[in-house]
Parts: sequence; C-alpha cells; structure tokens
Amino acid sequence: MKEFAIIVAIDQQGGIGKDGDLPWKLSADMEHFRKLTSGDGNNAVIMGRKTWDSIPVRFRPLPGRHNIVISRQTDYPLPEGVELACSLEQSLELAAKSSGDVFVIGGGAIYQAALNHAACLCVHMTAVHATFDCDTFFFPNESEWELAEDEEVQSENGLEFSFCRYLRRG
Repeated sequence: MKEFAIIVAIDQQGGIGKDGDLPWKLSADMEHFRKLTSGDGNNAVIMGRKTWDSIPVRFRPLPGRHNIVISRQTDYPLPEGVELACSLEQSLELAAKSSGDVFVIGGGAIYQAALNHAACLCVHMTAVHATFDCDTFFFPNESEWELAEDEEVQSENGLEFSFCRYLRRG
C-alpha cells in the first residue's frame, strides 16, 4: 500500500469547517495547500463528496493533480478525469496509479478514516491560532503523532497561524 499524508487547517479547538466551508480566509494557507498538493504535477488528492462540492466550480477539478472523490453514490456525476471511489481503500488504490505523493484533503469523516489507516504517516497542518464556530472537527490521537516541524508564526487578516508537520510515531 502506498503511503499517504493528510493536509488540514484547524483552529485551536480542532475545528476545520462550518456549513461546508472554511471559517477563515488565509491566502497564505491556500498557496501552501496548492504548492504542497501540486508537487511536480503528478500528485493525487483524495476528498469526500462534500469537500468536492465545497470547492468553487471554477477551481474544480484541482489543476495539476489526480482528483479522486469518495462517495456512497456510485453514480455521482463528476467531470472527465476525476475518479469516483466508494471508500478510502478504493481511493488509495486509484491514487497508487499516480507517480507522486498522495494527500487526503477532507472532510471530517474522510480525515478520521485516514488517521486510522496504517499507511497514513504524515499530517501537514495549518494551525490557526484562534477559535471559530465550527461544526466539523479534526481530532488525531496525539499519542500517535510527533511534531516534526513547526514554522514561524505568520499573520494575515488579523489571524496568526503556523504550518506544522506531524509524523506517525513508531
């Protein structure tokens, strides 16, 4: 099984979203996400259907990446070149065709399944140093993850945040 990473932005209480959208606007985070997930143009991104739907149409599919959407709806309509999977396992099999890195990009249920998967070895996290009214959360088991990198705190739109990287222990 090919190893993969999670990329997520969270607030101080583990919040990642509200009503299917990010509760903050940070262009530096979006740029970080784009650079990391694009790589050399041969990476794969795996997302749930609600995450797919939350991406503005003009940005779908995410360019320069192999887009895979997980849905229980086996006939969910997707544009040409975007693959449909019915489970995280099936999406990882499809992603194995990509020669680059594989990233799980949301949402909450997909993140939870990914965190529990043995092939998930890295979490790229944007830690937003504030609290928002969120309805979706990201709660890794902290004993399983070790902080490997924590970049300098940045500020944008009155919000402080930092890019961190966690590696699975063991």
